[in-house]
Amino acid sequence: MSRARIHGRTWLLMAAVVLLTVLPLLWVRAPAPDASGAPAELFQGADAHAQQAILDIAPDYQPWFSPVLEPSSGEIASLLFALQAALGAGVIGYWLGVSKTRAALSAASPDAATADADAEADADATGPSPAPASTADHRDH
Repeated sequence: MSRARIHGRTWLLMAAVVLLTVLPLLWVRAPAPDASGAPAELFQGADAHAQQAILDIAPDYQPWFSPVLEPSSGEIASLLFALQAALGAGVIGYWLGVSKTRAALSAASPDAATADADAEADADATGPSPAPASTADHRDH
């Protein structure tokens, strides 16, 4: 592939990313005010909806316990959520990388993988193999 073609494809991908980021923000309209006349939040989480549903069903409900860590602001809560998501993505990415590498290595040398599996099975069946004697252990009597 020529450099000009790769360069053009890169710019096309960058433009697509910008459009996919900006267009939804332009299309979203502000929600109508709630029943009390207060402006409704645009991006409200499921927790607030669940709390309101619980209060509608049982107005005198008392929670069983309180949170161990109460973030000081919404920004801190968002940060902790993003950190949790990043750590989870890292664990999943690591697992996928290890799985792919193992599959590639076993596909590259199927005889070696079979031999290793056979050796492990033999070792399990016969017990641990004796350690090889080194030359320092042999003494002339």
